[in-house]
Amino acid sequence: MQIRTRLTLQFILLGGLIMLISSVAIYYFSSNFRKEDFYNRLKSQSRSTARLILNPYKPDENLARMIENDNPANLSRKKIIILNSRDDIVYTSDPAGDILISGDLLYRIRSQINVRYKQGAYEVLGTMYTVNYTPFVVVAAAQDVDGLLHLKKLGLILLIVWFLSLVLFYVAGWFYSGRALKPISDVVNKVDEISISSLNLRVPEGNGADEIGRLAKTFNRMLERLEISFAMQKNFISNASHELRTPLTSVHGQIEVLMMQDRTTEEYKNALNSVLEDIKSLINLSNRLLLIARTSAEGPSGYNKKVSIDEVVWQASDDLKKFNPSYHINITINDSLTDSSQMMIAGDDSLLKVAIINIMENACKYSADHTVDIRFGPNGKNMELVFKDKGIGIPEDELQKIFEPFQRGSNTRLIQGTGIGLSLVRQIIKNHNGEITIKSKPGKGTTVTVTLPSPA
Repeated sequence: MQIRTRLTLQFILLGGLIMLISSVAIYYFSSNFRKEDFYNRLKSQSRSTARLILNPYKPDENLARMIENDNPANLSRKKIIILNSRDDIVYTSDPAGDILISGDLLYRIRSQINVRYKQGAYEVLGTMYTVNYTPFVVVAAAQDVDGLLHLKKLGLILLIVWFLSLVLFYVAGWFYSGRALKPISDVVNKVDEISISSLNLRVPEGNGADEIGRLAKTFNRMLERLEISFAMQKNFISNASHELRTPLTSVHGQIEVLMMQDRTTEEYKNALNSVLEDIKSLINLSNRLLLIARTSAEGPSGYNKKVSIDEVVWQASDDLKKFNPSYHINITINDSLTDSSQMMIAGDDSLLKVAIINIMENACKYSADHTVDIRFGPNGKNMELVFKDKGIGIPEDELQKIFEPFQRGSNTRLIQGTGIGLSLVRQIIKNHNGEITIKSKPGKGTTVTVTLPSPA
């Protein structure tokens, strides 16, 4: 069932229920008013008759009957019966005896003063009337033909109004739900137009203040993230294809040249060494791409394993110098360190080592003296690692893009590299809920600061 239909039905049910309760209340109070008004008039007319009949000075039964018959406010089929204390009938306008009076009824009237009850179509009132300390029982009965007819008409009118109100509620509910759901319909229609090739489109936000506006804003922010992600993915695939194609083309070309004619053993060795270097470069690039894919898929994680950051730094230094003996890595510890437990962080030691090696390698590779100075230690509740070099630096306008995959500085064209190291580093640090910042000046060097939270 569509939301519009469901809202319309709810509108009808709610409105119909309110109208039904209102109609029942109107009918109930009107019925009570008719009843009270009828009995008040019946009591008034019965007392007027009793006053005339029981007048100790000049009782006039004929006058009483005349007044009853000529009274314009006379009740339909009114009958009045007056009895004395011995239950003898003093006066009656009911010679046919339509109104039954029992001893039990007389006892109730004398006990309760006023007794109301129905007998067939008659509504009967029994009351006491006293003349010169002599009690009389006055029983008055009549049929409220007009009152009941008006009440019946009122009930019919209320029923017709209730049914008409259901129709009006349906029309109003359908119109109202359509107006209320129009912003959602606009969002749905706009979303249908958005595809992978048109992620630049945005849904209308309306006034932006109501729930639909906030939903549209949230959806637009998601579209922005998707657009950026798809653009990065497209760029990544394009650059990765290019970077993988280069060593593969080189290997293919060298092998083709090698197979054109017979070579000396020395020539074969030289060619195979060149191929081996290209294969190593290809393996290194593939490993880094796989690491980026792995860390991107994992997202920020809550690592439970405790790692000693000083051991990771020393291991990273040893591994890097093993393959690059010309690199110089100077490591110092902050004076603020007072306890070895302050070196502990929560994380994955293998991933952290990959990140630290990448930062060290960049610092050494882009420095003329191949030297990096590392200083680390506790900073408040975090562990801080600072990497400094005196290399070529990074142009200021390129600092914002340095963490994008395959992004390299314009001053590094002559230095071998893939441009995915810092992207991998940032993803690893991010997955450890840490932060990485870079400050650099061309020709003066670069400072990389990594902040990692201490375990809880």
